[in-house]
Amino acid sequence: MAGTGVFAEILDRDVYKYYADGEWKNSSSAKTVAIINPTSRKTQYRVQACTQEEVNKVMDSAKTAQKLWTKTPLWKRAELLHKAAAILKEHKAPIAECLVKEIAKPVKDAVTEVVRSGDLVSYTAEEGVRILGEGKFLISDSFPGNERTKYCLTSKIPLGVILAIPPFNYPVNLAVSKIAPALIAGNSLVLKPPTQGAVSALHMVHCFHLAGFPKGLISCVTGKGSEIGDFLTMHPGVNCISFTGGDTGIAISKKAGMIPLQMELGGKDACIVLEDADINLVAANIIKGGFSYSGQRCTAVKVVLVMESIADALVEKVNAEIAKLKVGPPEDDCDITPVVSETSANFIEGLVKDAKEKGATFCQEYNRDGNLIWPLLLDNVRPDMRIAWEEPFGPVLPVIRINTIEEGIHHCNASNFGLQGCVFTKDINKAILISDAMETGTVQINSAPARGPDHFPFQGLKDSGIGSQGVANSIKMMTKIKSTVINLPTPSYTMGNGGHSKL
Repeated sequence: MAGTGVFAEILDRDVYKYYADGEWKNSSSAKTVAIINPTSRKTQYRVQACTQEEVNKVMDSAKTAQKLWTKTPLWKRAELLHKAAAILKEHKAPIAECLVKEIAKPVKDAVTEVVRSGDLVSYTAEEGVRILGEGKFLISDSFPGNERTKYCLTSKIPLGVILAIPPFNYPVNLAVSKIAPALIAGNSLVLKPPTQGAVSALHMVHCFHLAGFPKGLISCVTGKGSEIGDFLTMHPGVNCISFTGGDTGIAISKKAGMIPLQMELGGKDACIVLEDADINLVAANIIKGGFSYSGQRCTAVKVVLVMESIADALVEKVNAEIAKLKVGPPEDDCDITPVVSETSANFIEGLVKDAKEKGATFCQEYNRDGNLIWPLLLDNVRPDMRIAWEEPFGPVLPVIRINTIEEGIHHCNASNFGLQGCVFTKDINKAILISDAMETGTVQINSAPARGPDHFPFQGLKDSGIGSQGVANSIKMMTKIKSTVINLPTPSYTMGNGGHSKL
């Protein structure tokens, strides 16, 4: 159970503590932040509302701990990460319980997220040993006009203190995707979890605590964005920010200063369906891509662009599959569960109302109970409707009928987002040509968009982000190149060329 057993020390009466200097602490503010259960719409948990002064102390500790950690052998860092991964997977049940209660994630998906996170940590440890264990040796005479008088040795060194800010929808997995690369690379890490998802993240952090990482190396501060949000992202002690979320990321990018940024900021992932596509395959992927976790995924299918000649058949097939989806509470492992907040549900409803006023065809009746919105397919959506462009982050999917491939590509590229897209066709040549034309970080051919496997590169164009994720990319991004140049008094050439070298 959450907050019990090995996790008992992270809870004080009914409030979860924050983590700093290797200890679980109560904030001096004596204030708390409520976490609302999306299903019951009542307070489920409370976390500490940390102060700016506590953030300052965390940053000081992180800087001190990092100086020692960077001297820790690479194999030892990897060893500790493997240990944390094992502990994380061992305690998947209580962490999954938190995910069910604070973000309404279905039970099986919640357990999968924790196990996947453990696998990610282990993989990162292995990949880090390989990437960071290699350097480069350059010789000066490979560049025109130079003799062999300089040897350059390059290696990768840590950036310092990494600030990690994951989103509510994957508060464990998208936290460890930042934590593990940061640590293996020799950095320290400060985690600011989302409010919805904070308790899951605190349980995850305790698994790293139990693994025995040095004090101050990992910190987790909770609190109100209005109090510590900008203070954290603009803090002079931060050397890199890794953020996953929405529009907030654009504001952070503008304020952050001259430090490396890794930003994944959402998408309007388009699904282009050609005449020769396998309708059954497309329908299955639209259901999986558009409605899993109630559409609350950056890589969810957000708009279907289907050729007019097969649109009726596809819509009929998708509607038949939607009718099979189980709607209800996450505890019952339903397919469609409540969206994360009333604010989110109201926003989705606004998009639906706009589509209705402008004449979209409702394939199902719009149905909402609190934060629970029944799955809805909107056919005959036009570009003047908000749902054609805005990201609902809910179980509502628009279908736009197109007459040419160029029309589909144009709609995809006219979006201010460019995270992922997908194309369904049996013609591989067309698939490649369309993929090249789509202005997105990734294009999936004959499958719905997805972030994983976690070692694949993951990046967005335009308002969808800065930089690239994926295990190797994150490790490289959280390091910088250090060069040592050996200057020789005379040109050096390899021995054994037939002559005698005088040393």
